[in-house]
Amino acid sequence: MAPSATLAIDAKAKQLQSQGVDVVGFGAGEPDFPTPAAIVEAAVAACSDPRNHRYTPTGGLPDLKEAIVSKTARDSGFEIAPKQVLVTNGGKHAIYNAFAALLDPGDEVLVPAPYWTTYPEAIRLAGGVPVEVPTGSASGFKVTVDQLEDAATDRTKVLLFVSPSNPTGAVYSRDQIAEIGRLAVERGWWVLSDEIYEHLVYEGHVQHSMPVVVPELADRCIVANGVAKTYAMTGWRVGWLIGPADVVEAATNLQSHATSNVNNVAQRAAVAALTGDLVAVGEMRAAFDRRRRTIFQMLSEIKGVSCIEPEGAFYAFPSFEGILGRELRGARPATTLELAELVLEESRVAFVPGEAFGAPGYGRFSYALSDADLVRGIQRLGELFSEVGD
Repeated sequence: MAPSATLAIDAKAKQLQSQGVDVVGFGAGEPDFPTPAAIVEAAVAACSDPRNHRYTPTGGLPDLKEAIVSKTARDSGFEIAPKQVLVTNGGKHAIYNAFAALLDPGDEVLVPAPYWTTYPEAIRLAGGVPVEVPTGSASGFKVTVDQLEDAATDRTKVLLFVSPSNPTGAVYSRDQIAEIGRLAVERGWWVLSDEIYEHLVYEGHVQHSMPVVVPELADRCIVANGVAKTYAMTGWRVGWLIGPADVVEAATNLQSHATSNVNNVAQRAAVAALTGDLVAVGEMRAAFDRRRRTIFQMLSEIKGVSCIEPEGAFYAFPSFEGILGRELRGARPATTLELAELVLEESRVAFVPGEAFGAPGYGRFSYALSDADLVRGIQRLGELFSEVGD
């Protein structure tokens, strides 16, 4: 198993920072905002409630399941029942549980690339085989039906679908989702739809939930989600999966032996998040949108760097093909992995190389950091790349 490259880069940057080194980190995919006060207050109150000092149902607190049902109907129009919900230790755990419940050894999963680093490892852990389906900037990093059909075999069981995308920020249109969803129905595939960035879309782009766009797929679709990105709650570790009742039951049985219930105090905080308003969410989205425009403009102005404008999430995914293989500070980085190491060493800027996402030649820059740090970091990158030779 490979370690999480995103966490590895962030750890190296934080290690340097702990030694007093001024590093600007674009690595970690987490909001730089504190969790909204009302959510924290709910957790404080929950600590004093003896109900939360004991084991609770493996599948999640009934109050939280009901809140997820209501929130899902409110935000995506997907009507579900509590028995279709499993509360997990973060969205990553939901994805692991989903693949573990669905896959038999040798089953293939179509994974559009670039992809989040955890997906292939979670598939392999379940005995499955990830089948990468490459996309590029020319298509806006969006996979087509023709590409999926070409990559499919008689072992294909699941299609992984992510919109908005980590790491590219791509957001699929309703028509694109409908076309892909209908293909899944025709071929009898399951779909795992990761919707963790559902509220982070910009400039008229809209997130659409696949089982809503293609209702006939609902019985073969699992939706993964959580509070981490929307409510700045990455450390609280509360996610969930939504799916057919039999799949949810199987995943719950697995979780009963793996982790039991999710932390009760964190679940109570999640209830407060999902039943509250979205004011703080809107404020964070506005800040991300401002930073999105800034980083896109600044990256686009650096010679040798090209970037498409992110449509959702909080990542820019520029290409460094114009930099690789050229002389820079006495080195000739041939890969973005080598380039990332050079940039961290020479400019004290940390980003995640594209190799981690199945996209060599690119790099992921999270813009979930302060405006001042963002500008300072990209300026350092521009100054370093201005020295690129032949």
